[in-house]
Amino acid sequence: MTIKDWPAEDRPREKLLLRGSASLTDAELLAIFLRTGTIGKTAVDLARDLLTNFGSLKALLDADQEHFCLAHGLGSAKYAQLQAVMEMAKRHFKEIIQRGNALTSPEITRAYLSAQLRGYSYEVFACLFLDNQHRVIQLDELFRGTIDGASVYPREVVKQALHHNAAAVIFAHNHPSGVTEPSQADKQITEKLKKALDLFDIRVLDHFIIGDGEPYSFAEHGLI
Repeated sequence: MTIKDWPAEDRPREKLLLRGSASLTDAELLAIFLRTGTIGKTAVDLARDLLTNFGSLKALLDADQEHFCLAHGLGSAKYAQLQAVMEMAKRHFKEIIQRGNALTSPEITRAYLSAQLRGYSYEVFACLFLDNQHRVIQLDELFRGTIDGASVYPREVVKQALHHNAAAVIFAHNHPSGVTEPSQADKQITEKLKKALDLFDIRVLDHFIIGDGEPYSFAEHGLI
């Protein structure tokens, strides 16, 4: 049975148009991107196999060209298409959250920070600097490390915040492992940064951890 033989409400494309993209599973979203399956497999079947083989959607999206193209049903054309889609997503959110724009949606902020940081194979610590009306000044990637962690220096964060004349900041860093649960070190450095910035009346609004799935919000979990 092909996807065309499925009930309309179960077909990924029709389901997306009817219920929105958020209603689709990772496999269904990937199937729309793939467009076609292989002999004996629908695009959804192929998508499920790929997710199993790579381990997760993030691992597939982060795969380099060599490993991506080795997978059955993929190739250089699909790799190029995927890179183009991901770059368009980055630029889309960058246009939405650009200098002078006010942050009005936590969801857009999450999506923007996730698009900027999720592709790294090592930890990156970034600060989104805001004015007193929560309008964006700039996003700076301040510290980079290995997959085991990044060294974050409060003095440098304060220095950059004063340079931008920021009234508030949002921190974000990625976990290459994909696990968004904060470590004890994450909690400790957030508290140190908050105390350092408090001395200059610069508010810390949130700290997001980017990994697989929904980014973790310190503010939503009562940690800020």
